[in-house]
Amino acid sequence: MRIEIAPGVRLFVDVDGFGLVPDGPTMREKPTLLLLHGGPGFDHTGFKPAFSPLTDIAQVITYDHRGHGRSDPRPVDEWTLDTWADDVVRLCDALGIVKPIVLGQSFGGFVAQRYLARHPGHPAKVVLSSTSPAFNLERKLPVFERLGGPAARQLAETFWLNPTEAHTEQYLRELHPLYNTRPPASADGRQRARYRLDILRHFIVHEMHTMDLRPGLAAAQCPVLVMAGAQDPVCPPADSEDIAAALPAHLVELQVYAGSGHGAWRDEPEAAFAALRRFILA
Repeated sequence: MRIEIAPGVRLFVDVDGFGLVPDGPTMREKPTLLLLHGGPGFDHTGFKPAFSPLTDIAQVITYDHRGHGRSDPRPVDEWTLDTWADDVVRLCDALGIVKPIVLGQSFGGFVAQRYLARHPGHPAKVVLSSTSPAFNLERKLPVFERLGGPAARQLAETFWLNPTEAHTEQYLRELHPLYNTRPPASADGRQRARYRLDILRHFIVHEMHTMDLRPGLAAAQCPVLVMAGAQDPVCPPADSEDIAAALPAHLVELQVYAGSGHGAWRDEPEAAFAALRRFILA
C-alpha cells in the first residue's frame, strides 16, 4: 500500500504481523519494528522473508524510502539524508506509531543515524546494522583487495570516486557478490527489486563523500544495538566501532560477527536474530 506522509508524497509500505494480539482476556500491543533498507537506490525487498519470523514478538513494517522502489518518484532536491531521516517521523505519524524500534541496514543505517540526531526522543530503540558514520574509503579498499584481489580494489576505488552509470553496473555485477560470506537465499532477489541507481550515484557525489554522522550520535536517548560483520568490505567493522564510540556509552551495545559480511542477519542468521530478539524484548 502507499501511504501519504506529506502533501503529494507517498511511500510504499508493507506490514507483516498483527500489532494487537489476543492475550487471555486482553489485547496485547506488540512493539513496532520499522526496517530501513539499504542503497541508496535499492528497495525494501531484501528484508523479505528474512524478518517475518520476528512477527511473534513485533509488528514488522518495511517501506521504500522517498523516491525509491515502489514509492512515488520525487525530485532530486529531496534526495537527502535530512529528508529521508525526517520521513521516519512522518511515516510514524501517518500510521500512528509511537516509539518504534528502528533498524537501519547499510544506507538505511545512515538514515537511522541522522534520524537519531534530529529526533533523539522519537524511537524506543535503534539497531544500526552494517553501516558507517562516514565515507572512509581507505578502510573499504584493503578489504575488497583481500576478498577479490587487486582488480577488486581498483574497481571499488574507481566506482566510489567516479560512480558513472557504467562503473555502477560493473561494481554491482562484480563486487556485490563479495559483500556476504553466504550466497543469497534466493537467486531471484536482484530481479524482484526495483532499483533507482540514479539516486545512488547522486548521493555518493553530493553527500556521501563529506558525510560525518558521528557528532549527532551523542544526542541519542535510547538503547542502540550496533551490529557489524568482520568480513564486510563496504562497511568494515572499524566503522561500527566509530559509531559505538560516538554514542553515549551507557546506551550502546556493539556486536561483531566473525563469519559475516554485509548484514549478519544474512550470513549468521541464527546468532543475529537471537540478538535482535533479545534486544527487542529487553
